[in-house]
Amino acid sequence: MFDALKNLKDRAEDLAEAHGDTISEGLEKVGDFIDGRTAGKHSDKIDTAVDKAQDFVGKLGEKGGAGVQGK
Repeated sequence: MFDALKNLKDRAEDLAEAHGDTISEGLEKVGDFIDGRTAGKHSDKIDTAVDKAQDFVGKLGEKGGAGVQGK
């Protein structure tokens, strides 16, 4: 079970490293869509959530890159 989770984590890091920009753009589009559907009532919270998700993807991609270089 632990090996399966480690493989999943490694795969997520690889995807974040390879496609981080695309994921970030997608998160931005989703945030804009939700903001539009809520008529801007929750813009601050949506922007904060998108920023945190983008930071997480960026950090995940950095971990994946560090792991590849360290091998």
